[in-house]
Amino acid sequence: MQPDFKLTTLIGMAALCCHQLSAQNGQQRPNIIYIMSDDHAYQAISAYGGALKDLAATPNIDRIAREGIRFDRCLVTNSISGPCRAVILTGKYSHLNGFLRNEGQKPFDGSQQTFPKLLQKAGYSTAMIGKWHLGSDPTGFDHWEILPGQGSYYNPEFITSQGRHTEKGYVTELITDKCIEWLEDAKDSGKPFMLMMHHKAPHRDWQPGPNELTLYKDITFPEPPTLFDDYSNRGKAELTQDMTISKTMRLEEDLKLYRDRSKMKNTGLNRLDPSQMAEWDSVYNPIIRKFYASDLSGDELVRFKYQRYLQDYLACIAAVDKSVGEVLDYLKESGLDKNTVVIYSSDQGFYLGEHGWFDKRFMFEESYRTPLLISWPGVTKPGTVNEDIVSNIDLPETFLEIAGVEVPSDMQGRSMLPILKGKTPGNWRKEHYYHYYEYPGSHMVKRHYGMSTQRYKLIHYYYDIDEWELYDRQADPLEMKNMYDDPSYARIKKKLHKRLEKLMLKYGDSEELARSFLPN
Repeated sequence: MQPDFKLTTLIGMAALCCHQLSAQNGQQRPNIIYIMSDDHAYQAISAYGGALKDLAATPNIDRIAREGIRFDRCLVTNSISGPCRAVILTGKYSHLNGFLRNEGQKPFDGSQQTFPKLLQKAGYSTAMIGKWHLGSDPTGFDHWEILPGQGSYYNPEFITSQGRHTEKGYVTELITDKCIEWLEDAKDSGKPFMLMMHHKAPHRDWQPGPNELTLYKDITFPEPPTLFDDYSNRGKAELTQDMTISKTMRLEEDLKLYRDRSKMKNTGLNRLDPSQMAEWDSVYNPIIRKFYASDLSGDELVRFKYQRYLQDYLACIAAVDKSVGEVLDYLKESGLDKNTVVIYSSDQGFYLGEHGWFDKRFMFEESYRTPLLISWPGVTKPGTVNEDIVSNIDLPETFLEIAGVEVPSDMQGRSMLPILKGKTPGNWRKEHYYHYYEYPGSHMVKRHYGMSTQRYKLIHYYYDIDEWELYDRQADPLEMKNMYDDPSYARIKKKLHKRLEKLMLKYGDSEELARSFLPN
């Protein structure tokens, strides 16, 4: 019996319509989970190797690298928290998105175009949970629950559209539970989803969670070779900063070595309840007694502070690593793993004693470079290591292209989708532009802009001082000697200046524009 042609055609058209409707509803489009920690140095992720990898492993974060791509040259546009977050939302440099600094900064303009709004318009369920740090309420999200400002490690407040409330527990664990709860609802919605999961940890003052309090207390970590850097062969910016472990890092507020308990009342530790405080004291009181009995000074005091810093900082990261493991396990158990892109990154890099510093801001490698790991089952080749120059400004374009959403022409980054598929375009960037604005302010790092290639960095400290620096990362990987006035680099310097001028023109930036942003 021959099939009825009209009936067959109608069935085919119905199937096509159902397929198109399914695509419109987003059932086949990938889910996206963007996990971002605060101040997580790539040196503190064992997938990146380095001196800490065997002493402070991050096995769950490493799973993302093992199942996907580890980017070894992801550079930020402005190495400080709020501005990096604004760049990731907008795909635009700070001078265009309007969020240049953490201090003395108007709240982020949430009315402007952001990638969550574009995904939301395209049918995605969107959520933002954790540290926001942009002053205004989130926009473009179906659900949001954020920490106020920097947030607290213990018994933190959260803000929703209904107001503020306090929850008992450790912030990393609470954010994890909230994200998994939202994912559980999102998976049944029939829509693809995009979750921004933003941890507070390991931000200063590095308060370890109850399950990690003793994790590293008996470990001695190797010192970086530049821990006692004297900043010779460099300029005024390095000599006049205020972010050294020796002078800036505080024994009480940072390392929690309180002799006078009344001083805790203005810190996050005043949020601990009696049982939490008893557990805290059982660990810290012996450390406090031993330290003050030792009467350390000079280099030995710096060495002690460095060890305490890393013990607390890495313990905070251990909780983040557990969190990542819980999310990855949930995705696998729920079957969502097969169609979910997982990204792990930090807002920017961080110093773990290199150049004697903690914090970020400078265009030197440890703060300029941020970790970036991406896994997309069936697309990313497991265990790939990529050395292309990518940037946090590329993330929103990448998220949009993953979702099949057109990337707006006014975004300034570039989708990494071809790289995720293993094919770096021949015209991919060969240099990267940077601009830092926050001075005077915390840590007193002078304003500067510059550009980096795979080998060289050209930096200009403008307005506050007028000094140029040039570093050859191949000959000087620790960035210890400014070669700007060395005659042997004259030809290289001239080329780098031309490339920097082209980058500033490309991105619509200039010294004159930067001066117009100076705080009153």
